[in-house]
Amino acid sequence: MGKGKGKGKGKGFWLMALEIPTRFEPAKREAEIYAGWKSAGRFTANAASTKTPYVIVIPPPNVTGSLHMGHCLNNTLQDILTRWKRMSGFEALWLPGTDHAGIATQNVVEKELRKEKTNRHELGREKFLERVWAWKEKYGNTILMQLERMGCSCDWSRTRFTMDDGYSKAIRVAFVQLYKKGLIYKGKRIINWCPRCTTALSDIELRDQPDDKGKLYHIKYPIAGGGELTVATTRPETMLGDTGVAVHPEDERYKALVGKMIILPLVKREIPIVADTFVDPKFGTGAVKVTPAHDANDYDCSQRCNLAAICVIDERGVMNANAGRFAGLDRFEARKAVVEALAAEGFLVGTSDHTVPLSVCDRCDTIIEPYLSDQWFVKMAPLAKPAAEAVRSGRVKFVPERWTRVYLDWVDNVRDWCVSRQLWWGHQIPAWKCIDCGAYTVETFDPKNCSKCGSAGLKQEDDVLDTWFSSGLWPFATLGWPDQTPDLKKFYPTSVLATDRGIIYLWVARMIMNGLEFMGKEPYHTVMIHPTILTDDGKRMSKSKGTGLDPLGLLDQFGADATRFAMSRLVTTSQDMRFGTNISKTKGEEGQRFMTKFFNAARFVLISLDTGDKAAAVAGAEALGRGEDPGKLEFEDRWILSRLNTTIRSVSANLERFEFGEAAAQLYAFAWFEYCDWYIELAKPRMARPDGAAARATLLHVLDSLTRLLHPIMPFVTEEVWQALRAFDPKREESVMNAAYPRADADRVDLDAEKTAGALMEIVRSLRDLRAKYNIPPKQALSAVLSAPDAATANALAPHARLVQDSANLTKLDIGTALAAPPSSATQVVAGNHLFIPLAGIVDPAKEKERLENTKKKAADQSASIRRKLDDAKFVQNAPPELVEKERARLADFDEQVASVEKSLEELKNWK
Repeated sequence: MGKGKGKGKGKGFWLMALEIPTRFEPAKREAEIYAGWKSAGRFTANAASTKTPYVIVIPPPNVTGSLHMGHCLNNTLQDILTRWKRMSGFEALWLPGTDHAGIATQNVVEKELRKEKTNRHELGREKFLERVWAWKEKYGNTILMQLERMGCSCDWSRTRFTMDDGYSKAIRVAFVQLYKKGLIYKGKRIINWCPRCTTALSDIELRDQPDDKGKLYHIKYPIAGGGELTVATTRPETMLGDTGVAVHPEDERYKALVGKMIILPLVKREIPIVADTFVDPKFGTGAVKVTPAHDANDYDCSQRCNLAAICVIDERGVMNANAGRFAGLDRFEARKAVVEALAAEGFLVGTSDHTVPLSVCDRCDTIIEPYLSDQWFVKMAPLAKPAAEAVRSGRVKFVPERWTRVYLDWVDNVRDWCVSRQLWWGHQIPAWKCIDCGAYTVETFDPKNCSKCGSAGLKQEDDVLDTWFSSGLWPFATLGWPDQTPDLKKFYPTSVLATDRGIIYLWVARMIMNGLEFMGKEPYHTVMIHPTILTDDGKRMSKSKGTGLDPLGLLDQFGADATRFAMSRLVTTSQDMRFGTNISKTKGEEGQRFMTKFFNAARFVLISLDTGDKAAAVAGAEALGRGEDPGKLEFEDRWILSRLNTTIRSVSANLERFEFGEAAAQLYAFAWFEYCDWYIELAKPRMARPDGAAARATLLHVLDSLTRLLHPIMPFVTEEVWQALRAFDPKREESVMNAAYPRADADRVDLDAEKTAGALMEIVRSLRDLRAKYNIPPKQALSAVLSAPDAATANALAPHARLVQDSANLTKLDIGTALAAPPSSATQVVAGNHLFIPLAGIVDPAKEKERLENTKKKAADQSASIRRKLDDAKFVQNAPPELVEKERARLADFDEQVASVEKSLEELKNWK
C-alpha cells in the first residue's frame, strides 16, 4: 500500500491519521481496497524467495462460466488457506487460470452462428476458430473478475489459459511422450457418442439418469432349416445391425442350437448362433441379439466369436444406409417403425415393461449412443497403478478421508480412456497420417515427412484432445513445464488441491497420474473435497428448477466479507451444507452484523485510545506481543490474554485440519462475546484512569491480534481496521496481508482464570436474564448473594465481585459458603453456585403473578390452536412439508413458554 500524508489517501486506503469512518461500507470500500492490493502487488509470489512454498492451483473454471455457489465456496476456502499461509511466513502462491472447455465453448459459439443462419462447416475450421478466440477474449475472463469481487488473492501475474502458447507446448510434449512409450494408441472401440455434440465422450463425462420405464421386446428369429428362437431386446432398432445371436454355453435350452444359422427378421441376413458367457440366462429368454457396432458387451463378444460389426446409426443418431428401408429415420423414430414392421410381418412375440438404465451427455442431456468408432486412447493401467499406490501409502491424503475409497475404487478398475474429440476448438491431436503408407507420425513439431516412408504427403488428425487431457497437466504445465523454469523448481509440487467430489475421476486422479509420469512426484499432498451446497431443504441446487442461488446477489446484498464468513461458518468435513435462499439470507445478515460489530468495536477502542498516550499504548501492546507485561495486569487482562492465546491455538489447529466452520465459530465467539461484549466493557472504567496503562495496552494488543486472526476469512474489513492501527504505529506492515499471523503463547494461557471468568460471566448473564424475566430496568440497582458449593470456589470468585457488580449494576454482592437466601428472593443455580436476588420492594408478587398468568394463558391458547391444526390429518398430509415443520417448531416454542412461566409461578409461592 502506498503511504498517505496527513489525512490524505493512498492507493485506496486512508493512512496515518485517525479519521475512522462511522461505518464500513462494503459496496464502496471493497473495490477500493482490492485495487490497492493489486496495484501494490500484494498477491505476487517470488520464485527466488528462500521461504517455504505453499501452493494452490485453482481448479480452472471454464471460459464459458460465471460464478456459481460452488465456485464461491471453493474459492473462499482456497483464499482462506492462501492468506493464512502467506501471513504464517510461507511463500504463498495461488495460481489462477481458465480452461478452454472444448465442448462447452464450441456449443456457445455455434449457437451464435445459428442465430446468424450459418454454421462452423460453412465458415471452415480456420474462420470458426477465429470466432471462438474472439468470443474468448470478450467473455472468457468474466469469472476471474468475479473472483476479484470475492477478495480472492490470486497471483494474477501468473494467470494461465489451457490454450495459451506455453500450455499448448506442454500438451504436445505430454502426448508425444505417452505415445512413444506405447501408452497412447488409435483403434476401433465402442465409445460413448453424443449425437447432439457429435463427439466421443469418456465414461465420466456422462450422467446417469433415473432409470427409464422402457419396454422389453420379444422377437422371433427363424432358424435356417426350420424352427425359431425368441430373443429379447430393449433396442429393436439396432437389430438391423445384428451379426449373431448369443446364448450362454451352459444353458441346456440352447446347447443344440449353437453353430446353427438364424435368419435376421426384416433384413433376411443369415447370422450364426454363438455361445458366450456374457449372456445372462435369466434375462428375457436367455437368448440375446449381438450388435457389435452399437453395444460394448456385444463388441467384446464379437471379438471372441469372430463376428462382423455393422453400423446402422450415423453420428447424428440417424439410421444410415445399412438400415435399409429405415434409413433416414431418427433412432427413436426407427424404434417405433421397426416394432411396427416386426408386428406386421409376424415376428413380434410381445412386449413387457422393463426398467432401462440411461446415460446422457453431461453437457447437453442427449441420450448417449454406444458407437463403434476409430479413436485415440490412453492406456490407463500403467498410469493408474502408481497413482493408487501414492494414495495407499499416504503420500496423497483425501480430506475427508472417506473420499479415499471412492478414488481407489475408480483407479483400481479404470479402463482405457478415449481422448479424441470430434471438435474444432481444443488442442488438435499432434499426429499426422501418411497418405501413402498410412503410418502415423507423432511429434512435438509439425513434421514435413512421414517417419516411416519419408513421404511428404502428411495430413494432421482433425480431432482435438479431451479437455481433461489438458487440464490433467495443470499443476506443472502452469509453472512452465516442460521447460525447467524457476517457478517449476520453486513451486512444484503444489500443496493442497481444493475441489468438488464430482471431478475426483475427471481431474484429481488424472493429475496424480500425470504428476507421477512427467514429474516423478505427486502434484499435491492433500486433496480437500469441499461440501456440496444444497438448498434449504437439503436438495441439490438446480438453475433449471429455479433453486439455484446467485452468489453475485449475495455479494451485492451483504458484501464479500459477510458472504465469506457466512459460508465458512457452515463448512464441516462431515457433511454437505444447506445454504439456500432463506438460510443464506439469515447467515448473510449474521455475517454482516459480525462485520459491523468488529468494525464498531475497533473504532471505539482506537478513538478512545487516541485521546490518551498513544505511544504508551503502542509500547505496551508491543511488550505484550513479546510476552512481557506492560505493567500490572488485572484479572480481566489475564483472562482475555489467555482466551486470545487459546483461540489462536484452536483456530490454527482447525485450519490445519480444514475445519473452517469450527475456526470461524471460535473467532466469532471470541470476537463478539469475549472481546467486544465482555472485555471492552470491563476495561472501560480503567481506560481513562492514570493506572489504566495495562488495560489500554491489552485492548490494543488484542485488537491487533484479532484483526490478523480474522483477515483470512474477512479480508476487507480487517484491512480497513489495519490501516487505523497503522495510524497508531507507522512501523506496522503496510497491509495486514503482510503481517504475521498470531502464534499462541503458552505462557499466557491461564486455565484457572478462564474457568473463574466463565463462572463470573454466567453469573452476570443470569442476573441480566432475571431483569428481563421480571421487567426490571437495567438502571434499577439490585443486590445479590452467591452461596458457593465449597470454600475454594468462593475464594476464587470473591476477589472479582466488583466485575460482577459493575457489569450487572449491583450495589452489593456477598460471596461465601452455606449462605441463606434473603426473604422474597429469586433463586438460580449458576455454575454450581446458588444465586439469590432479593426482590422485595422491587417486584410486587401479586402483580407479577397476574402478569405471568396472562402470559401463560396467551401461550397456552396459541399452543392449543397449533396442536389442533397438527392433529388434523388432512392438514399434515396436504400442507407443504416446510409449513408443517414450521408449525411444529412454533408449538415447541409456545410449550416451552408455558413451562417457563409455570416455573416462575412456582417460585413466586415462596415469596413473602
